[in-house]
Amino acid sequence: MKLIFAGTPEFAAVALDALLAAGHAVALTLTQPDRPAGRGLKPRPSAVKALALARKLPLAQPASLKEPVIQEQLRAIGADAMVVAAYGLILPDAVIAIPARGCINIHASLLPRWRGAAPIQRAVLAGDRETGITIMQMDAGLDTGAILLQEKIALNDDDTAQTLHDKLAQLGARCVVRALKENPAPRAQDDTAATYADKITKAETVIDWARSAGDICRQIRAFDPVPGAVTTLDGATLKIWRAQPLAHEAVTPGTVMSARGSGIVVAAGGGAVNVMELQKAGSKRLAAAAFLAGAKLAPGARLGT
Repeated sequence: MKLIFAGTPEFAAVALDALLAAGHAVALTLTQPDRPAGRGLKPRPSAVKALALARKLPLAQPASLKEPVIQEQLRAIGADAMVVAAYGLILPDAVIAIPARGCINIHASLLPRWRGAAPIQRAVLAGDRETGITIMQMDAGLDTGAILLQEKIALNDDDTAQTLHDKLAQLGARCVVRALKENPAPRAQDDTAATYADKITKAETVIDWARSAGDICRQIRAFDPVPGAVTTLDGATLKIWRAQPLAHEAVTPGTVMSARGSGIVVAAGGGAVNVMELQKAGSKRLAAAAFLAGAKLAPGARLGT
């Protein structure tokens, strides 16, 4: 099948690789312009661009798909379908209408739950017990198009946004290949059941130790690897990367109850949090034992004040 592919991060690159392995002809790859990254803020190609260059695929990086020139370029390809995965640019109605089978999106949730920008983080944050992939026929709305195919997976208690991302990337790749082969009949979403996965804000990353230990640990897992759940120690920023909830009697939230190699136990609004991996600003992620070897942290100290 002749395809246009539009995507940017690793999640999309996994799908592009699967489409090529399945024998589809990718006539054009669209990805976002290179963005500054790293300490030197040098322009860095996306994961999709890197794969496209390695496979010698035709590549374009328009800043927008609204310009008539790019739309004419897409129209001239005569593609059977456009596959879209975490592209990051809005597809105008004129673009959606170009391919014979329209534009097909790989979305990392079980729509209509978690429409929007951050479905993986929101699923972890909410404590969902399952999530999955939806292959959707795109329309003008925000993830409102008809469902072509869905597959579920369990969301485990130790899943982070990163581990869940990796599972869903592989599942999404398999699902889109299957959808293109089987051409399933579309079914409308139930709009009354929709929830929205808004972008993560900086304020959401700050740990409120007055919340339950379970809530705090989900927050930590949802924001791993980016942007990270944050607190403070003696006024300095501290990121918490790995923790587990513990049952414990009520103590002032944020109080360090014990600090040893197995973990730093911090009181929460309900229970306690055993912090096993953390990071000072300008340093690297450290296990609790390594962190304590270079930092004084005694019972009675307070986090988040």
